[in-house]
Amino acid sequence: MHETAEDLKNLQLLLNRSYEQAGPHLREVVTSDRRVSASRLIDLMAGVQVLTLATVTADGRPLTGAVDGLFYRARFWFGSSPDSVRMHHLKVRPFVSATHTRGESLAITVHGRASILDLEDPVHAGFRSFCIETYGKDWDQWGAPAVYARIEPVKFFAASFEAL
Repeated sequence: MHETAEDLKNLQLLLNRSYEQAGPHLREVVTSDRRVSASRLIDLMAGVQVLTLATVTADGRPLTGAVDGLFYRARFWFGSSPDSVRMHHLKVRPFVSATHTRGESLAITVHGRASILDLEDPVHAGFRSFCIETYGKDWDQWGAPAVYARIEPVKFFAASFEAL
């Protein structure tokens, strides 16, 4: 676990606030006993989690695609080629939604803004170490040249539909 006590507290506050502001249908489906706590979410998101990431085209159409989601410091991070359509979208329209599901048992959704990051900046040394820990020491050769972004969440929902 790489999250600090502050990360955990802030994530739980965000989960609570998002649920309180959710529409009636979501609250009917995601009942209080189906909500996933911040501490449980951190455990569930260990390793690489495939996210379906939605970006926005210039004319407002959503485009989705799968990315490796890495949950680090209570935020989803992901990488892609600097030439990718998704990274082009994010440079001019940083708003995203991302979902991770496991069949019908788990649904995680985040809405927010993606910030493109310079992993050479020493402030991101912890994330670089996390990538090597997750993918292996050869990540520096194949993974580090990608462009990485972190989702700054505005809304965050986590629901389990079976006992975890």
